[in-house]
Amino acid sequence: RVIAHGRPDRFPNVRGLDVSRESWFRAAMESASGDDYAVADVAACPALGGAPVATYAAAVREGAAAHGRPIGVLGIHFDWAPQARAVVQGVRMDGAQSRVLLLDSRHRVLAASDGRGLLTEVVALRTEGREAGSYRDADGRSIAFHRTPGYETYQGLGWYGAILQAG
Repeated sequence: RVIAHGRPDRFPNVRGLDVSRESWFRAAMESASGDDYAVADVAACPALGGAPVATYAAAVREGAAAHGRPIGVLGIHFDWAPQARAVVQGVRMDGAQSRVLLLDSRHRVLAASDGRGLLTEVVALRTEGREAGSYRDADGRSIAFHRTPGYETYQGLGWYGAILQAG
């Protein structure tokens, strides 16, 4: 159960909420040590007004010991919408002809320059096992993609940046 959070004025119903079935909570509780953390796919969070969030979580361990028994979880939900918008709208393309996307590992739309399909649309991206590439689809669109590299020792979540441009 949530015992405290950073926005009680904005989200008064969060305190006391049972989050034990959330994937990020379970993964953090099952982590091997205090050096590990869990990451969840971007998802709409009903408790936060349906806002899309990127969630990171780490186990709180007994005695603050790296290998202590997990006694809870510290979860951080990042407000995904403004970050996502900045990524896809920061690419200078002809808006009428081009669609800039950020896709998760299953090619689900996480961000779109046209604002459509967020967290619901899945793009039939043909990577053919490649990290990056381009091709023309059956509708004559040019499609370019690149798998995101992660950051330093963080491998990332297998996301892709993609541009779809009308033919």
